[in-house]
Amino acid sequence: MGVIAPPGASRRGGRRRLSRSADFDRVFREGRSFGTRHLVLHTLPRAGDGGAPPASSEESALPRLGVSVGRRVGGAVERNRVKRLLREAFWAVAAELPSADDYVLVARPEASELARRGGEPAFEGELRELVVRSGLAG
Repeated sequence: MGVIAPPGASRRGGRRRLSRSADFDRVFREGRSFGTRHLVLHTLPRAGDGGAPPASSEESALPRLGVSVGRRVGGAVERNRVKRLLREAFWAVAAELPSADDYVLVARPEASELARRGGEPAFEGELRELVVRSGLAG
């Protein structure tokens, strides 16, 4: 039998996700965005944010990710698959990004085509291209 993780924990250590609507809104409203045919990446530095203080200084240095996949991408099964692939691709690229930022990845309707055609490697390649083109790579 496997080890049961504490609530909110993931295999990457902490729950490094944006989950509150207010967090998404803040990134959309105050952040910068960069897009391709399949994805839009919104980013906002977290320094001095007015939210709840992080549990530790180590946690504040970690990027947080939110994923938005609308109904135009496909049915529930397709949307959940795209979300999973986007999260995996993001964490593969996260080491190249500023770590104390919040990120929101938005899948455009054409993302389902990319998911079917290339899976996670295709999303990872698209995201790497987006990071380099935007100048976020650190």
